[in-house]
This record gives sequence, structure tokens and C-alpha cells, in this order.
Amino acid sequence: MKNAPKDAIPISKTPRRQRSSRFHVTERVTLERLEALDEVAQIDRQELFLKKIAQCTVIFDFNDASSELTGKEIKRQALIEILDYITNNRGVITEPVYPAVINMFAINLFRTIPPQVNPSGDAFDPEEDEPVLELAWPHLQIVYEFFLRFIESQEFNTNMAKKYIDHHFILQLLELFDSEDPRERDFLKTTLHRIYGKFLNLRAFIRRSINNVFFQFIYEKERHNGIAELLEILGSIINGFALPLKEEHKTFLTKVLLPLHKVKSLTLYHPQLAYCVVQFLEKDPTLTEEVIHGLLRFWPKVNSPKEVMFLNEIEEILDVIEPLEFVKIEGPLFTQIARCVSSPHFQVAERALYYWNNEYIVNLIHDNANEILPIMFQSLYKNSKTHWNRTIHGLVFNALKLFMDATPKLFEECTNHYRQARQDDRKRMLEREELWQRLEQKAADNYDTLKAQGAVTTAPPPVPLASTEISLAPLCKIRICSAQLYISSIAISE
Repeated sequence: MKNAPKDAIPISKTPRRQRSSRFHVTERVTLERLEALDEVAQIDRQELFLKKIAQCTVIFDFNDASSELTGKEIKRQALIEILDYITNNRGVITEPVYPAVINMFAINLFRTIPPQVNPSGDAFDPEEDEPVLELAWPHLQIVYEFFLRFIESQEFNTNMAKKYIDHHFILQLLELFDSEDPRERDFLKTTLHRIYGKFLNLRAFIRRSINNVFFQFIYEKERHNGIAELLEILGSIINGFALPLKEEHKTFLTKVLLPLHKVKSLTLYHPQLAYCVVQFLEKDPTLTEEVIHGLLRFWPKVNSPKEVMFLNEIEEILDVIEPLEFVKIEGPLFTQIARCVSSPHFQVAERALYYWNNEYIVNLIHDNANEILPIMFQSLYKNSKTHWNRTIHGLVFNALKLFMDATPKLFEECTNHYRQARQDDRKRMLEREELWQRLEQKAADNYDTLKAQGAVTTAPPPVPLASTEISLAPLCKIRICSAQLYISSIAISE
């Protein structure tokens, strides 16, 4: 192995997973091709319809693409036929159809979603790895379409379906949202939303169950494929909340939506999360202060792409904020924006400075310039001279010009104050340098005195010339003087 050429060293390649779920495959059953529904008498169609639904409860193994091809095709044709039948005919959703359809849906779709790990090697990464598509999708897709058409039908009777679409059904449906196949999650999103709209008695339970999924995701797993889809459902649910908002809904905002910002995989669902937060603030502007403080609490420290996402969300919030609410949060918010403007990562600084291209935000800043300019001035003025990116220079000058035009007198005061502060800083640095030099001289004099008395025999450590980097000098000299004092103390004790 050591002498083998580099391109000949065997590398074990991680095998790709072939499916995203585990089905309980029905024991080998030979399906008979039944007559077409439009070929039998009207009186016999309902019985044949139920037989075809029963045929569709047979589960085939799609891991072997060449097995049971005839049975798979018979089931696919039966699914297409019952879908067309329920779409184009009236009076077909009778009482016996409800348990048959819901049972067929459950048998086909409710299954175990395995952990998101590869057979060997690294764990599945939803941000990097391609999703594993469901091999049985040719059947599953039609089952979803049929069930949606069933629920959306004008003949659908919610009272009859209540017996079968219950809490257990909802929990099993929610488990499927962890499927890796994005096509299935899209159908699940629509299905759960339709159930939420039809079954008033299940609404509170659905919301609580989704909350539990989020809690588990935030505090335990930090991995789940369906967070974006669940948030999309909640976005439309929040939009329909009645005013004034219930405490339950406010708690959901502060205890669930805000903590979702701290999860590592935020990028996978941030647009949907930001939409939900903005929906809440449009419903109740008084929640703005709590939301902004929550976002500032979870603000990323070392993740620049995540900072850009936070800045995007803050701008969406500022687009709908009320002027009275803006006054409450301008201090802490613009303190953070000032830090972002000073960021060496140009995308963070650029995104923060783009706020000055938003007309509504500029008006808010203009109306509150007396409070905001003193917070922002140092970051803006410093970056106009020192930031490495030229694009940032242009954006900084734009922001400074807006402040200068809005409050020229205050701008002049801030300029003078900044220059005076810089002069004071330089003066303090020089005074500190002089103090260190005097301390060095005293240490040297002390050494000479002790040496003259014969109290020391070892030479002191060399003292380098004063550093031109004044900001680093104190650290350097502390070490030197500590060494000198240590030697002197030893000599005295001897």
C-alpha cells in the first residue's frame, strides 16, 4: 500500500441508499384484472369500485424492478381508474367508501421512515446530499392524488369521515413529513392543509402535534426533512387567526418560531420561517419588540451566511413595522446593524448597508436620526476609510450622505465628537506608553541597586526597544516586567 501509486490506492466508496422508507410488503398475491367501471351496469359500479379500492391495498416490492410487473401494472391501472371515477361521477362517495378509502390510504402510505444515515460512512446531510427518491412513487403519487380528490369532493361528508380520520391518523401522517422525497412532502403539505380546513375538531390537535415535531427538532434531533413544509402550512394557518390573538398563538411565536432560528440547518427553511414571523407581526404589531429582541438573542456570532439571512428577515419585519413600535427597538437593533456594517465579511456589511436603499426604512431612520446616527456614525465613518471592499465604500458614502442631508447639524457634531474621541484615544495610548517606560526604568534602577548590594548575580532578561505597535506594547511589557520582578523577588528572598 505504501509503495502503490496514488491513483491506484483502493478507496471504499460509500454505497448510495436506494430508498427512503420501509414498506411492509404484502405476501405474493396474484391480482386479477377486473372489468372497467364504465363497462358494467350502473347498479354494479359501486361494488366494483370497492373491489378496485381493495385491490389497491396490495403492496409490492419496488426494490426489485423486475418482479411482479403484471401485478404492479394492474394496481396502477386500478388507481388511475378509481381516480377518474371519483373525479367525473357524482353520488359515488357513499358511507361504505369512507373506511375503504382511508384504509387503502393508510396501508399504502403509513410506513417506517428510517434514520437519515448511509449504510456506511458519513451521515446524510440534507444541505449537501441528493435526496433519495421513493422507488414506489408510481403508486404513491396516484394514491395521494386520489385521496386529495376524495377530500376535496363536494360530496365529502366530514361527519362520516371523523370516525376514521382521528388523532392516530394525524400522528402517522405527520411522521411521513420526514420523508426524503420532496415530491411526497409536497403532497403531504397539501393533504394536511385540506384536513385542517375540513376538520374543525382536529385543528387544535394538529397545531399541538406540529409544535411537538418542532420541539423535538430544536432540542433533540436537529434533523428533519419536512420543517419547511410544516412552516408553509402554518403560514396559511396564521394568516387565518382571528383577532385579538390568543395567548396560545403568542406562545407559539415566542417558544417555537423564534427558537427555530438557532438550529444549524436554518438555511433549509428560513424563507418559510420568516414568512410566519412577519404574518404574526402584521396581525399584532405589539409583538414586534419581543420578536426583535428574540432575533438579537439568537443572532449568529461566527456564521456569516446565517447573519445575511437574519438581516433579510429584519428587513422584512421593518417593511411592516409601525413607527411607534420602531421607536421601541431602534437602539438595540441599530447597535447590531452597526456591528454588521463593521463586519470584515463583505456580504454581511453589504446586506446591512442595503437597508439605506429601502425607502420605507430610510424614512424611519430619517424620522429618528437623532437616536440612530450616534449609534451608526463610528461604524460608517471608519468603514468609509478602512474597509477592504470598494463596493462597501460606495454604500457607506450613500448612508453617510443620507444622514448628512437629514440632520446636518447633528452630523457635524458626531464628526467632531468622533475626531475628539480618536485624539483622546491616541493621547491615552501615549500616556500608557510613558507609564510603561517609567516602570521599566524603575525596574532597571532597582536591579542596579540590588546588584550593587551583591543581592543578585544573574543578568536580567533583555528588554526590547519600545514597540511601534502601541496597542501591542502593554502585553509585551507586562511579560517582561513580570519576569524582572520575579527575579528580583528571588534575589531578595536569598
